[in-house]
Amino acid sequence: MSFRVTPMLRAAARRPVQPVLRTPVLKRRFASGGPDVPPPPPPRSSNVPIFLGVLGVAAAGTAYYFYGTPGSAKDTGKELDSKIRGAVATVEGKVGLRRGKDEYQKVYDKIAETLDAEGYDDGSLAPVFIRLAWHASGTYNKEDGTGGSNYATMRFPAEASHGANNGLNIARDHMEKIKKEFPWISYGDLWTLGGVCAVQEAGGPTIPWRPGRIDGFETNVTPDGRLPDASQAQDHLRFIFYRMGFNDQEIVALSGAHAMGRCHTDRSGFDGPWTFSPVTFSNQYFDLLLNEPWQWKKWKGPAQYEDKKTHTLMMLPTDMALIKDKSFKKYVEKYAKSEEAFFEDFSKAFGTLLELGVPTSQFAGEPWNMGSN
Repeated sequence: MSFRVTPMLRAAARRPVQPVLRTPVLKRRFASGGPDVPPPPPPRSSNVPIFLGVLGVAAAGTAYYFYGTPGSAKDTGKELDSKIRGAVATVEGKVGLRRGKDEYQKVYDKIAETLDAEGYDDGSLAPVFIRLAWHASGTYNKEDGTGGSNYATMRFPAEASHGANNGLNIARDHMEKIKKEFPWISYGDLWTLGGVCAVQEAGGPTIPWRPGRIDGFETNVTPDGRLPDASQAQDHLRFIFYRMGFNDQEIVALSGAHAMGRCHTDRSGFDGPWTFSPVTFSNQYFDLLLNEPWQWKKWKGPAQYEDKKTHTLMMLPTDMALIKDKSFKKYVEKYAKSEEAFFEDFSKAFGTLLELGVPTSQFAGEPWNMGSN
């Protein structure tokens, strides 16, 4: 059989507190508005031997995976293509062929421009963008290295249909419009950058981010059940998050993303927002969880809590587990007291989450701070 050079491979060789729920979106403070920065210069000629050498390694790997792995020719071909794409991404990072920060900033700015969505929930797509980035990354299993954001496998029906991903078609469909304008960005980079943009533009902390993810195939889809089940308790949370490599402090910090958005009966079965300001990223979630009196909601839906005062807010069983467990509760208390501490810890944990499953060789240098303060 002859080896076919894919378009991806050819491209790599070229340089190119009151219950007012509909609160206004916080003024954006990260999206840039200045003049375009000139693209970086082409790679030096000294990089060419490195580039060709790594491509040679990729070709050798190609032969091994094509002739030395089990499975059908179609499946083996897809795995082979994924390996080549990963090798090309590594080359791009090493020899400076990848697009510069300024070009990714344009994508960020476009996402920021489209966050406001009158008529959708509380007027912003930021919460659903955060959820897309979270769910695209949270399938990672540290034991076998599968899952995570590297292959953007939620593009396929097998993963898009997982119960925990109900409603995320809204975010994916919107991101598809951005993708058409910037076809060179991978879906994994686009979705995770969207999560970063959503957090920052809603008033949250700066999230370190860098490109390098590649798009995989349906054979890379992970099994259902890897994302948190909101009806469970602390043991379930530890099982899910420990599998990804997180500790108790990071579990609580990441749970703080519930400051944004709301649940929907037609998606999760649960209903309502966690906070009075569901489009503003803050530590209000922890303050309410710790200090507001909660009771079981009397309704025909799944078991959830409601606040006793206004009956307009809700907490899930997994949320309440954070104050029932002593190890979790001390971090809830810390973040309820200090938004600065929460922002610092969330930034680190969320930045780590978004890189799960991505080989470090595919990244070029240290993470960037997108946008400008």
